[in-house]
Amino acid sequence: MAYRVNNIGLWLDEPEELLGQRAAEKLGVTRSDLASVRVVRSVLDARKKGSPRYIYTLEVELARGKKPAKLPPDVGETPPPPEALGPVKAPDQWPIIIGTGPAGLFAALGLLERGVRSILLERGREVVSRRKDVAKLMRDGTLDPESNMNFGEGGAGAYTDGKLSTRINHPMVRKVIEAFARYGAPDHILIEGKPHIGSDLLPGAVAKLREELIAGGCEVHFSTRVDDLLYKDGHIAGVKLSDGRTLESNRVILAPGNSARELYERFAADGRVIVEAKPFALGFRAEHPQTLINSIQYGNAAKNPRLPPADYKLAENLEVDGEVRGVFSFCMCPGGIVVPTPTQDGLQCTNGMSNSRRNARYANSGIVVSVSVADFEREGFRGPLAGLEFQRHWESKAYELGGGRFYAPAQTIPDYLAGRVKKDPGGTSYRPGLAHTDLNQLFPERLTESLKQALRTFERKMRGFISEEGKLIGIESRTSSPVRITRGEDLQSVSMKGLYPAGEGCGYAGGIVSSAVDGLRVAEQIATELS
Repeated sequence: MAYRVNNIGLWLDEPEELLGQRAAEKLGVTRSDLASVRVVRSVLDARKKGSPRYIYTLEVELARGKKPAKLPPDVGETPPPPEALGPVKAPDQWPIIIGTGPAGLFAALGLLERGVRSILLERGREVVSRRKDVAKLMRDGTLDPESNMNFGEGGAGAYTDGKLSTRINHPMVRKVIEAFARYGAPDHILIEGKPHIGSDLLPGAVAKLREELIAGGCEVHFSTRVDDLLYKDGHIAGVKLSDGRTLESNRVILAPGNSARELYERFAADGRVIVEAKPFALGFRAEHPQTLINSIQYGNAAKNPRLPPADYKLAENLEVDGEVRGVFSFCMCPGGIVVPTPTQDGLQCTNGMSNSRRNARYANSGIVVSVSVADFEREGFRGPLAGLEFQRHWESKAYELGGGRFYAPAQTIPDYLAGRVKKDPGGTSYRPGLAHTDLNQLFPERLTESLKQALRTFERKMRGFISEEGKLIGIESRTSSPVRITRGEDLQSVSMKGLYPAGEGCGYAGGIVSSAVDGLRVAEQIATELS
């Protein structure tokens, strides 16, 4: 019999050989009664400054005939593996998938596992070639609007860190992580509490996933932008491409990512696909020396070689002008760099990334404040694209403050709080470079005050966060989609049958794993319809 044993702790100076002994003690058996011991999950617990430890979940199998007298509360029988589902009836037309980010790729994988081939359309380039376009943007500020940090195979996550941690609790999460490991990501992601591939390794895994799709009979077309959808009698009929060609299909999975603004504008103008404004969050990237974050988080243990570069997670709900809004850290990248993520000239926005070793000099994280439809209206933006227009407005302002060519406006955290431009923000990982300016010129006063109050609160939680070594870089604005393509319980658009909005761009996910899970859910819905 196999058991899942939770909450087995090891201090940094204790060897992993003790895991089996502690699992046996918890089960009330001897170490020799355990036929096998396997680590299922490992999480770093750094809540006690200076004394971090690792907490493990183990899967143990008892020798034949052995059985614990009583199971403790944090021990249970190992759940059986999920039942494999068989092929379904082939559709009369192949489904078309718009976008090859996580939602699109995993929708295609889920369909292929049920015997259904699909056609994937991607406006950007394949993931390896796309690296050159990303490098050029960072080197001299030259933007390719069709191939960049957001557009191209793998989606926005391919070159912005490769985190596989997620807040959703869904049985398909494990399937997504196992798939990435199967396609070449490091095996340690299978047990990490916060699995991370890295922007250096994730593109290779994405390419192998695409190769498997093609080997199974799917078609993948790059540099192929969808400009519009085709309709017939209230049902989807296919897509229209930017070169004038059309492709017919009665099932279209819409997974273009949250920067596909032209499509959302087309839907809002046409009115046949219902679009609604959606709250999101915006703010800055905070950048500090990684050694400072290590010292804050680990205390006296900061130099222990068994510890990874430290991360942090901060959140506050604050009342400003009678409104309660959240301010939180977003996409924290230890040992990472800040990167430009625009998709259009004249608009400045950023994100963060880390390579697999997380060995860069700086740590960075989004520090963002939630914004609502009411915030959009106060600035004069109304209708289904109000959030998109609000987002674009501040990206344009940030570009102006940066002086052009995607230089990022930046300021030390103490100067931002004091409303002065005194100390140069200094060294940074951000390329093309920084423009020293007053970030108080960005965002409405109520949002600025929320960010400032939160920063002071964060300082109380992490002494040293407000430091002249810390800087804010503008702006972080594409935390999630500013629109939602409304869908029903059957995962189809409520206004257009046969259209399946999916992933982060359509308002149903937030990150690589949740987007991939949403793609798998859409694939299973289609398979159910074909059964």
